[in-house]
Amino acid sequence: MLNVDMIDVSLDSFSRILHPYNTVLITSSSKGKSNVMAVAWIMPVSVNPPILAMSIKSERYTYKLIDESGFFVVNVPSFENEKEVLMCGRKSGRDVDKFKLAKFTIEPGRCVGVPIIKECVAHLECRVSNTFRLGDHILVVGEVCAAYVGKDVFDKMYKLDVHHPLLHLGGDTFVTTGIPSGKTKK
Repeated sequence: MLNVDMIDVSLDSFSRILHPYNTVLITSSSKGKSNVMAVAWIMPVSVNPPILAMSIKSERYTYKLIDESGFFVVNVPSFENEKEVLMCGRKSGRDVDKFKLAKFTIEPGRCVGVPIIKECVAHLECRVSNTFRLGDHILVVGEVCAAYVGKDVFDKMYKLDVHHPLLHLGGDTFVTTGIPSGKTKK
């Protein structure tokens, strides 16, 4: 076990202690307008029924579209999409078409009427089941109504020799996985 000397972390940075997080792209759509936003604060909360939760600021354009429509899609990018994901986290869809800037191909989803991003390796289509204001964020709880993933990157879990997950370390820094536990380099 490591012997670690402790340092204090300011409470406004407490969440960084829990990083890295898998980074996803949330697509949303309402009244003929669609948007994409980068999110790292997302997690499963139930298997039966399949439910996930994400945290988002109420002033975000994506939240406005989700609140109006009641639907969203979680798109899972790869590490190779780092620059596009970073742009989607920096710019507002109120001001620019992030799909166009990122050169993402949008396709219709299967069940919620919100577009998916073709360049992503997996998609979870969700309908909002509840929201909670918690501090400066809204916790959006969504029931998953469709889940699909590229067959070449997944077989009960991601094939890390094919898919390199985009993990947010903090700020503008992303990392990806190395060798899965129990495996050795050949």
